[in-house]
Amino acid sequence: MALCDLEQTDREVYDLICREEQRQQHSLNLIASENHASRAVLQALSSVMTDKYAEGYPGKRYYAGCRVVDDVEQLCIDRAKALFGAEHANVQPHSGTGANLAVYMACLKPGDRILAMDLSCGGHLSHGLSINMSGQAYNASYYGVRHDTEMIDMDEVLSQARKVKPHLLLAGASAYSRTIDFAAFADVAARSGAVFMADIAHIAGLVMADVHPSPVPYADFVTTTTHKTHRGPRGGMILSKEKWAKKVDQAVFPGIQGGPQMHCIAAKAVALKECAEPSFRQYAAQIIANAKALAAGLTARGWRLISGGTDNHLMLVDLRSRDGEIDGDQAQRWLSAANIICNKNKIPFDSRPATHPSGIRLGTPALTTRGMKEPQMEMLAAWIDGILAGHGDEKTVARVAQDVARLCDNYPIPAVR
Repeated sequence: MALCDLEQTDREVYDLICREEQRQQHSLNLIASENHASRAVLQALSSVMTDKYAEGYPGKRYYAGCRVVDDVEQLCIDRAKALFGAEHANVQPHSGTGANLAVYMACLKPGDRILAMDLSCGGHLSHGLSINMSGQAYNASYYGVRHDTEMIDMDEVLSQARKVKPHLLLAGASAYSRTIDFAAFADVAARSGAVFMADIAHIAGLVMADVHPSPVPYADFVTTTTHKTHRGPRGGMILSKEKWAKKVDQAVFPGIQGGPQMHCIAAKAVALKECAEPSFRQYAAQIIANAKALAAGLTARGWRLISGGTDNHLMLVDLRSRDGEIDGDQAQRWLSAANIICNKNKIPFDSRPATHPSGIRLGTPALTTRGMKEPQMEMLAAWIDGILAGHGDEKTVARVAQDVARLCDNYPIPAVR
């Protein structure tokens, strides 16, 4: 990017940004929660919108001089509502976790009961983990996945809901590779008298592109990040039924935040415009096609995937499925040495600790943004297999690193195009 002024003002930070740009360009990013924002999104992020304080909401600010930022926030709200078919949208949350906490504040009292997916089965720490604020302020219980299929069992969810009697039922995950049946969750919520919330941080882009079912028609609240399959800036967003609008807005501001980040909201608006383009639907479909191709390539080489495969953008690889000696930390380090970037991850019913789990999580959004397709996923499966089967053998890692470098040169990230 053009960073001439920064280079003159602070060469140290300039050099670090350039190094990060080069790191991204010369590595294959398989972290399922990451992506590459467009140059337009990055330009909005670096705009003068960052200079403006705008506590409150469009037309109801506590500072003067908000006429323009009112317009950009309302534009972002309107685009979000149109794309998701939502009755209300709050685009101010700084993160997905912040969006979740705001929903809890909007509809729960401290000590109320939450029923969510267990972290060990693919849930998220903001869904009631004991050391997270969500677990300290509220009484969390969990449902998991079946031992035999490693998929969500709605009969178990209903059974848990009848036993726990949650005030809020939460659907959504950070490491679940199958389609979530939001209509079935809504039915459980109705039968147990719970408010229904869906966290679609990982799959929001897939939902907007109509390649994954939407929870918006069924859920009281839908939360999301804006930077994963959505491909926007780092941030959060809340969609809700109109009856919850006032409480949601009050929970975000002044409940958990002060002034919104107007430069980030401008960038969210840009990303939402990009999501409305026909090319984005093609992109989202290719994310899934790439995930299925990578999954098939790994399976063909003897690696077991949790639940047997994927319906979305990610997969969990059971590292015990070959010789049982590899753990996720080792796999992550070996692959990183060849510039294949992923993250270690616990798998359902994992006996190993989170620091050395039995799995790795792989995702295809970032590689798909760079234009890679099924043939490149087959190459990637072979490289991953070679490194893991060879237990990080230095010669294999060095050879794969050369192959990775050649592939990366052919598929630049948006920032360097």
